[in-house]
Amino acid sequence: QMCEKFTVCQNSMEMLLRNNLNLPKVTEEDGFCLLKRTVEDKCLRKISSGLYTFQTYLNYIKETFISENQNVESLCYSTEHLARTIRRMVINPEEVIIPDAATQQSLHTQLKSTKAWTEKITVHLILRDFTSFMEKTVRAVRYLKNTRSFSV
Repeated sequence: QMCEKFTVCQNSMEMLLRNNLNLPKVTEEDGFCLLKRTVEDKCLRKISSGLYTFQTYLNYIKETFISENQNVESLCYSTEHLARTIRRMVINPEEVIIPDAATQQSLHTQLKSTKAWTEKITVHLILRDFTSFMEKTVRAVRYLKNTRSFSV
């Protein structure tokens, strides 16, 4: 009755509003690599850390959509390669946050516990936020490449 009356069902659009995935984001506070070297370094750390964090989410998608395994496998490899490349550009690469095995396993377990409909929404949210993250990453790297002696 609660489900019918208040539309608070596991498969309702309400689930979209309760996005508790805590996906990485690049924000205004991260500087978008547009100002001085210290802000640039902070932005690069954030981008590299975010790409490493997305690895667990992308692996979940790879396991979920077996029919697209090859495409997602390629995306995982490219994302990891980009994360490593950007990490090498950071002044102190050790400051890049790379999720440890326990954190990755905990997140993976949490993601795998979702129901079928929620699984589809979860994949949609991950891919949507990953796309947004990559758009900002491309903008930042393109800006740095055009304004500094910078090579990727």
